[in-house]
Amino acid sequence: MVGVSGGVDSSVAALLLSRSREHVAGLFMQNWEEDERLGPCRAEEDRKDAVAICARLGIPFHARNFAREYWDQVFEHFLSEYRAGRTPNPDVLCNREIKFKTFLDHARTLGAETIATGHYARNRLRDGYWQLLRGVDDNKDQSYFLHALGQDQLAATLFPVGEMPKPEVRRIAREAGLPSHAKKDSTGICFIGERDIREFLGRYIPASAGEIRTPDGTRIGEHQGAWYYTLGQRGGLGIGGRQDSTGEPWYVVGKDVSRNILFAVQGNANDWLLSSRLQASDVTWVAGAAPASEFRCVAKTRYRQPDQTCLVRLDEQGCLVEFDQPQRAVTPGQSVVFYDGEVCLGGGVIERSDSPFGGWTNPS
Repeated sequence: MVGVSGGVDSSVAALLLSRSREHVAGLFMQNWEEDERLGPCRAEEDRKDAVAICARLGIPFHARNFAREYWDQVFEHFLSEYRAGRTPNPDVLCNREIKFKTFLDHARTLGAETIATGHYARNRLRDGYWQLLRGVDDNKDQSYFLHALGQDQLAATLFPVGEMPKPEVRRIAREAGLPSHAKKDSTGICFIGERDIREFLGRYIPASAGEIRTPDGTRIGEHQGAWYYTLGQRGGLGIGGRQDSTGEPWYVVGKDVSRNILFAVQGNANDWLLSSRLQASDVTWVAGAAPASEFRCVAKTRYRQPDQTCLVRLDEQGCLVEFDQPQRAVTPGQSVVFYDGEVCLGGGVIERSDSPFGGWTNPS
């Protein structure tokens, strides 16, 4: 059962499997109920594209609405994290709870033994354990968002496009006459897409004006709600023309949600943005357990970040990560993901860092 989204990646995944396997079907997941005030329903457009793809390939088409499950298992957590002043990563939770759990369970009720997706990642069985590998295309690799998958999920999943670069995927789609071959890639948060995040959140968390201050307490502007902003953010602050300004852009370095205060400094590499350590919770390991109680590896604290060397120590909260070089804008609520070469080991949710506003309570 291929998760068909109407996009080119899942289309080519379905095409490749239909060429190599006898029994292949497509299942379209609707995970979000569109608001008619926002314009035409994107989900319905994607559904029509998915129907056309399956018809072109001559495979059965199924469609299911998982919006209720998505709301309960992903979106409510998303909102609670923002209200708490954190910046969540719903795509990680969506993969773990919806695409590789709810979808997998439903596919099995329809008689499927294996599922497939258009993710740029790979998996392999090695020494009795399933490994999650980076996609061959470094620019499209999505293992960061899949790090919370476990052995049962990887054993039941195929990643047909993980072995090829994106241009090759589009070439295959074009030569096969698939209508998705030139379709624009979806971007942004899974259910928000390219909408303005502040406008979207404002429908669920009402705006409330507050002060923007420098770390020394000087008032430099006003914002519409501290929870709308994330650490390291540059745009949307509306600070400019100050006489004491150095001329460099302003960046968010901290939030006090209880008092609705936003803190900002100038300069992309300002020390107020830097961290050398972080604490992570809700840590999961692809193999079922960590490689050791203490080990060295490389890690990412955000998608597309270059690999950062670090030392990982397990503790009662999850793990402590010490980086060889200071990291910029380590953000509570985001994921830290660990790698050993091409193998994704797992990851966890960033709780705090040792930056000045990182929430570190015991730096010693």
